[in-house]
Amino acid sequence: MTLLLGAVAYDPKVVTIWTGFRDWLRGQGLPFDYVLYSNYERQTEDLVAGRIHVAWHSPLAWVRSCRLAKAEGRSVRPLLMRDTDRDLTSVLVARTDAPQRTVADLADGTVALGAVDSPQATLIPGALLRQAGLVDGENVTIRRFDIGVGLHGDHIGGERDAARALAAGEVDAAAMTDGNHLLFTREGTLPSGGTRVLATTAPYDHCVLAVAGSAPDDLTRRPGELLTSMSYGDPEVRPLLDLEGLTQWEPGRTTGYGQLEAAVDQTGFYDADGAITAPEYQP
Repeated sequence: MTLLLGAVAYDPKVVTIWTGFRDWLRGQGLPFDYVLYSNYERQTEDLVAGRIHVAWHSPLAWVRSCRLAKAEGRSVRPLLMRDTDRDLTSVLVARTDAPQRTVADLADGTVALGAVDSPQATLIPGALLRQAGLVDGENVTIRRFDIGVGLHGDHIGGERDAARALAAGEVDAAAMTDGNHLLFTREGTLPSGGTRVLATTAPYDHCVLAVAGSAPDDLTRRPGELLTSMSYGDPEVRPLLDLEGLTQWEPGRTTGYGQLEAAVDQTGFYDADGAITAPEYQP
C-alpha cells in the first residue's frame, strides 16, 4: 500500500518540497505519494474521513481535525513536527514614536491583523486585545488583511501588509509572529529601531504532521522513523530541510494548541464539532 499525504499548495515551492520528499522516501523503500489541496478545510475533512493517511496540517487544521474526528467517533494523532514549529510567539507592535505603551492604550485606535484564519496573526494575538477589554467596533477598530484566506496564515502576505500599514502610519499597532517582526525589520518593511513590542503571547506550537486514526500503524510508523533519521549534515537532504524550514524533525505533541483552542471558541471560528461557524470565513 502507498502512503498518501495531503499538503496545501500555499506556495509553488510546495510541489518542489513534497516531490523531493517523495523521491527521498521512495529511495528509502517507502511507497509514498502526495496530493495537493487549495485550502486546509477540504484537506482536514479528507484526513478525518480516511481518504488520505497523513496530512501536513496548520495548527488551525489540527484543531478542526480533532473536533471533526471526535464528533464522528474517529481519531487523529500527531506524528511529527519541525523543530521550528515548537514554542512560537506572536507580538503586538507599535511605532516607537507612538504614545501607546500597553495594549490597553490602543483603545479608540486601529489595530492591523492578518488574515481571518491566521492563528499567529489574528486568532492568537487577538486574545491580547480581548484580555485588555478591547472589542472591535466598540472601543477599537480591527483592520484585517485577508491575504490567502483558506491557507491558515501559511502565506505571510497578510502579516507583511499589516506591517506595511503600521510603517505608513495607517494603524496604531499590528500583529505578527516574533520571527516575522525580526524578518520585516531586516528586509526593511519595518524601519530598524522604529517599532516597540506592546505585548507578547505565551508560546504555542504551529504545524504538525497528522495521522488519520484509520491509517494502518505499520504504514505510518515507517515515515516517522525515516523522517526523524534525516540529518541536516547530510548534503542530500539538507536542501529539502531548508525548503521546509527545519533542521530536525521532532515528535508531534498536542500540548501547544491550548491558546488556539481558546481563541477558536472565543471567536466562534469553529463549533465543538468542527463545523465552520465564522460568518466572514469563506475558504
